[in-house]
Amino acid sequence: MSVSAQSWITPAVARLRAANPYVVDAALAALVLFAASLQWMFPDDGDDRLTWQGFLLGAGTAVPLVWRRRAPFLAACGVSVFTPAMAVYHAPPPDVMYGGLVVLYTMAAIAPPWQRRFMLVGWLAGVSLTMMHKEVTQPFEYAFQLLSGVSAYGFGVLARLQRAYTAALEDRARRLERERAADTARAVAQERARIARDMHDILAHAVSLMVVQAEAGPVVVRSDPERAESAFDAIATAGRDAMNQLRRILGVLKDEPVNGTSARLPQPGVAALTDLVRQVAESAGLRVELHATGEPRPLHPDTEVAAYRVVQEALTNTVKHAYASQARVELDWTEDELTLTVTDDGRGPADHGGSGSGSARESGAGHGLIGIRERAAACGGTARTGPGPDGGFRVAVRLPVAVDRQAALG
Repeated sequence: MSVSAQSWITPAVARLRAANPYVVDAALAALVLFAASLQWMFPDDGDDRLTWQGFLLGAGTAVPLVWRRRAPFLAACGVSVFTPAMAVYHAPPPDVMYGGLVVLYTMAAIAPPWQRRFMLVGWLAGVSLTMMHKEVTQPFEYAFQLLSGVSAYGFGVLARLQRAYTAALEDRARRLERERAADTARAVAQERARIARDMHDILAHAVSLMVVQAEAGPVVVRSDPERAESAFDAIATAGRDAMNQLRRILGVLKDEPVNGTSARLPQPGVAALTDLVRQVAESAGLRVELHATGEPRPLHPDTEVAAYRVVQEALTNTVKHAYASQARVELDWTEDELTLTVTDDGRGPADHGGSGSGSARESGAGHGLIGIRERAAACGGTARTGPGPDGGFRVAVRLPVAVDRQAALG
């Protein structure tokens, strides 16, 4: 079949399937009645002309087809009764049992299994008996009638299988669409949670540093103006840094550039820890040391951000809750993972009597420590928090390194 013919037939078949089934089946019944009457409308001899009794019997083989899709078994039974009666009334019987072919096709396509088998066996037996009613029957006539019935039944089976295959494909497409929608919803929820964690870390860190400097400012504003000026500069620096990082995070929520440049700036990673430690030391008056051992290895971009945020949140907790004088950030690189350890010499909540945020810090129930564990788990790592071996508090996080540099590039 040519491409042009196929392109014409496919829309025609689609329109036929979408049409009113009663209209289509009524037209089919009229066509069957016309075809069944042709043999007697134009007989070979004058004694075999169509009579009104023969026309009624022929109508009995066609009219039930109007309900072949609404009541297929009843329609098939009606045609099965009138077809042999028509064959017996006329001599010779009809050359082609048009109604029977339609019935066999319909039963094979839409009827339950037992009805399909019952009708197929019944019609094959009925055709054989009808052919025996003829005075002279050629072998090819038996073969023609039997093969016609079997072929009609076979086409019905093919139609049923095609319909079942199409339904299965449609159901699979619907399931895939639902799964895709669920995956999208999960991805959106995860991205919102990630953005919320980043904003929490940024704001908590910046606000903590700003509060420390703001509390110290009034104390030294008269006695040490230069130190007060430094405190206000630190507040401004922390605020600007927080605003820049917030722009980076919120830039993924919109596509338009900000001030002519893309808002999707790189998120801070392990390389930015030096600046973070220096900022905390200058702004909070906390002595912070950064030590690294081992050979640095490539990290996945998400792991890079997680490493920075973990250290940032741990130092923020130290500034807010620990009453510490010094802190230590250690990076231990191995072949398979990066271990981040943040310790401080804080007195701990038991010494200053707090049962609120400080107690939450010690027990690991605070929102910041929960965020640290969530970040580590999201990257395939682990996090442990609790008292340090020499007092104070310790946060230890293990993060996997990328298998190769291509994996690190995402």
